[in-house]
Amino acid sequence: MGKIFRPNNKESILLSRIESSKEKERRICVETARDNLEPMSNAVSQKLIENNLVETTSKNSLQEQIEKKLESLGKLDDFEIDYQVAPFRELVPNPNVISLVITAFVLETLINHKDTIDIYGSDDDIYHCINTQVQKFMPANF
Repeated sequence: MGKIFRPNNKESILLSRIESSKEKERRICVETARDNLEPMSNAVSQKLIENNLVETTSKNSLQEQIEKKLESLGKLDDFEIDYQVAPFRELVPNPNVISLVITAFVLETLINHKDTIDIYGSDDDIYHCINTQVQKFMPANF
């Protein structure tokens, strides 16, 4: 999402700073995910299986699919990311963009994968499971 410039007044300046900080946070999250592809995808896939949220014939296949999705994040622009997470944007008040993307991927795409038997739990359960693992890789101030 491009930065929106507003006329000079205190409210506009404050809103512009908030937008800039959100953009910076998103960029840092995507860079962190790209830098931790394998460990992050391993942690997420393992926890989804341990919590019985995803039933699969191959944990490695699940991990590979999540890793590919994380890798593709670096190539997507803000609009494409927003489009993918749109159905889940209101799931939690202040969502982590990486956790939302993986949640959307699990619920919309991974369910149709040949190695996936079934996906259990609510959207909220799946998001929180994924988010607890993703947060382990994020910088301390996120």
